[in-house]
Amino acid sequence: MTAAYDLAIVGAGPAGTAAALGALHADPGLRVALLDRDDFPRDKACGDGVAPHVLDRLAEVGVTGLLDDRVPVARLRLDRGGRGAERTMARPSYVVPRAILDARLVEAAQAAGAQVLRHRVRDLAIGDGVVLDGAISAPVVVGSDGARSVVRRRLGWAPGTTALALRGYAPVTPGREGAQVIVFGTARQPSYAWSFDRGDGYANVGYGEVLGDGHVPSKTELIGHLESLLPGATRDGGDWRGHHLPLSGLRWRPPAGRVLLVGDAAGLVNPMTGEGIYYAVATGIAAGRAAARALADGRPESAGRRYARDARAHLFPHLRHTAAAGRLSRSAPMLDAGLRASAADQRVFDDLVELGLARGRITPAVVRGLLTSLLEERRPCAS
Repeated sequence: MTAAYDLAIVGAGPAGTAAALGALHADPGLRVALLDRDDFPRDKACGDGVAPHVLDRLAEVGVTGLLDDRVPVARLRLDRGGRGAERTMARPSYVVPRAILDARLVEAAQAAGAQVLRHRVRDLAIGDGVVLDGAISAPVVVGSDGARSVVRRRLGWAPGTTALALRGYAPVTPGREGAQVIVFGTARQPSYAWSFDRGDGYANVGYGEVLGDGHVPSKTELIGHLESLLPGATRDGGDWRGHHLPLSGLRWRPPAGRVLLVGDAAGLVNPMTGEGIYYAVATGIAAGRAAARALADGRPESAGRRYARDARAHLFPHLRHTAAAGRLSRSAPMLDAGLRASAADQRVFDDLVELGLARGRITPAVVRGLLTSLLEERRPCAS
């Protein structure tokens, strides 16, 4: 005997809870199972940055006031080799440990009607419906089980380029209070270290780099790179966790059918910044809505096609621009030009923040700023 649901969601992080919220907002009568191998609250390796755009999307499915008790962070500092930009962002972000954020989202999904089950999915069988581990069945399943997604592997769908990052928590070091600080590497490219003030005396600190030459850095190496770029950031630090980041690319074609992939499981992490929570929530909501429409029409097999159409319409132009930006950021002169242009022009700064945190694009202002900066750098100095 199997437990039957209308929609089963594998993974109860931001992507999975957003899928539940999207489906139940469209049809509150759906039987939605939200499965996760852990109880909540639980920790999760992440930079913990939550852009305001995430809250905009959650408000569309009835979740408001989620972070009203958290301290917003308005300042962003970008640096490479001692040169960079520090400005106030057009809209402040939040730094929220995933132990807090994910638990609140699970509670919101439960309040909307989702049934949360502790269950580690190891296999799925796809036929006229989908059966998980021979125990749970549903006509539509959403895979939101992260970078090492079991659902994705079962579909035979492989992500592209991967980055590796290490995160910990440490007391905020002097000079980095009230800000999100990103320092790009000078020896390894692309790479960067970060210190994000949580607002409670501690910061989320970490370091990440793109993998590609066959070498996978150790924990000791990652901490060493972090300390080199942000001296003092690791002092009295703890809760070190490593995690893989499946970076998005120019082409993104989610699989069709009854099984949908969202967030990290779908290979959606910004290649320029490592940001993934906006993509998780945006694709989760789109998947939940698509599943609800497919079920209402009596055609659950159409859920994947509906989701692919809607998610690509929302994200595809942005993904083309982030793919281009990711390639450009591998060039040290281009990265330096972007930092100089951001220091010189608030609009360039704001547009690059949009590109890195939500669904922005490479705007004419960014192009002009980059070209101007490159030309000025190459112009010979007057004797």
